Amino acid sequence: MDAAGEELPFEDLTDFENADRGFIAALVPGVVRDAEGRVVHDADAYAFLAEDCPPTAHPSLWRQARLCARQGLYEVTEGVYQVRGLDLSNMTLVEGREGVVVIDPLISAECAAAALALYREHRGPRRVTGLVYTHSHVDHFGGARGVLPHDSDSGVPVLAPTGFLEHAVSENVFAGNAMLRRAVFMHGARLPAGPRDQIGTGLGTTTSTGTVTLIAPNVDVTRTGQEETVDGVRFVFQLTPGTEAPAEMNFLLRDQRALCVAENASHTLHNVLTLRGAPVRDARVWARYLDETVDLFADTYDVAFASHNWPTWGRENIVRFLGEQRDLYAYLHDQTLRLLNNGLTGPEIAEELRLPPALERSWHARGYYGSLSHNIKAVYQRYMGWYDGNPAHLWEHPPTELAARYVELAGGPTEALVKARAYADNGDLRFAATLLNHLVFADPSDSAARETLSGVYERLGHGAENGTWRNYYLTAALELRRGTADTDIDTAGSELTSALTVSMLLDSLAVRVDGPRAWHDHLTLDLVVTDEQRRHRVNLHHGALTHRGMPVHHVPKPHAGLTLTLTRPELRAVLEGRGLAGIETDGDPALLDRLLSYATEPDRAFPVVTP
Repeated sequence: MDAAGEELPFEDLTDFENADRGFIAALVPGVVRDAEGRVVHDADAYAFLAEDCPPTAHPSLWRQARLCARQGLYEVTEGVYQVRGLDLSNMTLVEGREGVVVIDPLISAECAAAALALYREHRGPRRVTGLVYTHSHVDHFGGARGVLPHDSDSGVPVLAPTGFLEHAVSENVFAGNAMLRRAVFMHGARLPAGPRDQIGTGLGTTTSTGTVTLIAPNVDVTRTGQEETVDGVRFVFQLTPGTEAPAEMNFLLRDQRALCVAENASHTLHNVLTLRGAPVRDARVWARYLDETVDLFADTYDVAFASHNWPTWGRENIVRFLGEQRDLYAYLHDQTLRLLNNGLTGPEIAEELRLPPALERSWHARGYYGSLSHNIKAVYQRYMGWYDGNPAHLWEHPPTELAARYVELAGGPTEALVKARAYADNGDLRFAATLLNHLVFADPSDSAARETLSGVYERLGHGAENGTWRNYYLTAALELRRGTADTDIDTAGSELTSALTVSMLLDSLAVRVDGPRAWHDHLTLDLVVTDEQRRHRVNLHHGALTHRGMPVHHVPKPHAGLTLTLTRPELRAVLEGRGLAGIETDGDPALLDRLLSYATEPDRAFPVVTP
C-alpha cells in the first residue's frame, strides 16, 4: 500500500451509510439470464466481499468493491428510485403521473428488464412513459429494449444530449471491436469473481454480457437551461459535452429537488482516457462544468445521484462533493500542463505529480477507476500527442522487432529470464514486466517467460488500488496461461445497428473495407432510401469508400452502375449480406457483391499481451 493509502480514514463509514440508505429489496437470487438460460450478470458472485480484505487485494480497493457490490432497489427521494448492482451502472426510475420515466437503462436488455421487474414488484406495474440517456456510453443505453420492447415504444419520448447518436456509434461500432477487446481486460470479463481474481472495477462490479440494444433519441437536449416535461416530471438540463463523454448532460428534477450528475461526479477519480480506448476527455472543461453545476442549480436540490455508485444527501455535502471533484480534475489538468511546459514528458509527470493531501484523503478522489498515473498521461496526450519530442522515439521498431533486440542485448533468452526473475525477486515488478514482455514478444512460445510474466502480472494486480489496473493485469496473466477467447457481448449486433442512420451504416461499412484489396477497383452505387426520401451516392475509389446524401430526385453524374430502391431496415439487411430479394434494382447487381466482398470481419479475440 502507498503512504497515502496507509493514512486513509477507514474509520469513516459515511459511504456505507449512504450506500445502504433507502434500501427496499434485492433481486433474489441476484442472477440475470438471457432467453437461453445463459447467465449475463451474477451479483451473488460477489458475496465473498463481506469477508475481511485478503492479501491478494489492496485494502482501499476492497473497501470500494464492497460498496459497489450492494445490489437492489433503493429509494433516493420521494418518487425517485435506483436499481444498483444489476450491471456496471445504475438505472434510475422517476415516477410520473401515469407511469415511470427510466434514466440510463444499463448495458443489456436482460438486466434492464430484471431491474424494471424489481421496481414493479415493489412499486406497482407502472408502464414506461419516458426514457432518458444521460450520455453516449453503452452502459447507459444498451438495455433500452429491456424497458421499451419493440411493441411498446410508440409515442414514448426518448431524450438525450445533442450528438448522442453520433458518439454512441463512433465508440461502439466504428472502433467498437478494438475497444470491446480491451474492455475485456479493463473490466475483467474473463476473470471469475473472487478474492484472487475479479473484485470489481472501482466504478461498479462488472459489465453484463446480454443483448446490447439502442432506441434512437427523438428529443434532443441542445442547450443548458432547456426544460422538458415527461409524464409530468419536470427536467432542467445542463449540457456538459467533452467531460466524461463527448455527449453528456446533468439535470435537475425540479419537483423532486434531486440533481442528476450523470457520470461527471462519481465516488472515484474517473478516466480522462479510459484503458479500453476513447477520445481523450478534457479535464479542464470537466472541472468548469462541475463548477457551473454548483452555481446553476444553487439551492434547488436536496440530493445528488449519479449513473454509478450511491447518492449524496444534504446541500452542504453535495456542494463539498462537487467542489472536490471539480478541484480534482482542475488540479490534474493544470499541474500536468505546468510540468509539461517545464519539459517533462507524460511518464515523468506521472511519477512526480501527487494530489493535495486533502484530496488524497477523500475517498471519492481515489483512483479506483481512473488513476492519477494514466490520467496525467492522457492530459499530456491531449495537448502533445503520442510523441514526447525525443527523436529516439520518433521511428522506433515495432514491438516484436524491438523485443528481439532487447533480448539479444540482455545476453539471450536464458540470461534475460534470469535477470527478469532477479528484478521480480527484488520487488522491481515494473521493470521485470518490461523485460519479460520483451522475452514473450521475441518468442511467444517461450513457456518459462510466459509463466514468469504471468506471475509478475498477478502480483501487480493484487497490489493495485485501481480496479481497472487490477483487472488488466490479472486478465493478461490469464491470457498468457490459457490463450485468447472471444467475448460474449456484441456491440455491433442488429439490435444496436437498427438505430443507426443511413450515413452511419455506410460509415460502419467503410471502416471494414480492406483497402489494399480494393485499390484497383472503382464502382458507384446509388441508394434511394424511400422511408427517408433521400438518395445516397456511394463511391469506392482508391480503396476508400465515400458517400454523400442528397434529395431523392437529384441524380448526380455519372450514372451509378447500380441503383437500389429500399428502406433503411432493408439497407441494413443488404449490408449484412442477406441478399437483394424483394429489393428494386436498376443496373448490375454484381456490383453489390463486389463491394461487399471487400468488407472484412474484425477479429474479436486478437492478441493483446502477445504478438
